Amino acid sequence: MAWSLALIEQAGPACVAAKLQLACFERLGAPGWGALQETAEAARAAGLLVIADGKRGDVPVTAAAYGQAMVGETDTPWGSVTGLGVDAFTANPLLGADALEPLIAAAESANAGIFALVRTSNPGAAELQDQPPESPLHERLAAIVDAAADRLPGSGELSGMGAVVGATAPQLIERLRELMPRAIFLIPGVGAQGGKPEDLGPAFSPAPSAALVAASRGIAADPEPAAAAERLRAAVWQASGA
Repeated sequence: MAWSLALIEQAGPACVAAKLQLACFERLGAPGWGALQETAEAARAAGLLVIADGKRGDVPVTAAAYGQAMVGETDTPWGSVTGLGVDAFTANPLLGADALEPLIAAAESANAGIFALVRTSNPGAAELQDQPPESPLHERLAAIVDAAADRLPGSGELSGMGAVVGATAPQLIERLRELMPRAIFLIPGVGAQGGKPEDLGPAFSPAPSAALVAASRGIAADPEPAAAAERLRAAVWQASGA
């Protein structure tokens, strides 16, 4: 914390903004978030704009929560809780325009800005971001996942190097399974987003343990969460062919 404040004091007069790398604070847990808030306040007091570099991006409902955390506020039974309140933040547009929209809306409401990732600075960016479009991006991502499978070996043929594969595009699952035969699939999108357990059979082709089906709102928002979880368990078990 003292180091951050010293940097702001010494370098601030030559700068227009402080870009705070959220990971460096978040790795410290709750004290780190407190230090992040204090650093942001010190930067503002020094007349600097504050940019939160967290590269946030997720499905729309979660992206909206990220927007609240960065530049908005959240209503609770105990009153409104304000987020970090930065002037701008970085965002990952990989999930598409609908996932970016809640972040844009949050920035618009707060009179803040966004920096969306387009071409990143790491050497490995060329593997995906500079390639001609002969193959879909999801297939190139799958190749990266499969290449790392040996790094996290399991007790059987499956690897700890898994992949998030949405249930809302079941027509792609069989091909992705071909490209990532050792990956455990984490499959969101069942229920509230429209995905159906019965469409997920190819994900389980290596073994019944080859996929985990995630359901959040479909269980948490049900009046009887236990019953909802049991219905999903039975449907997934049937789809796995076990």
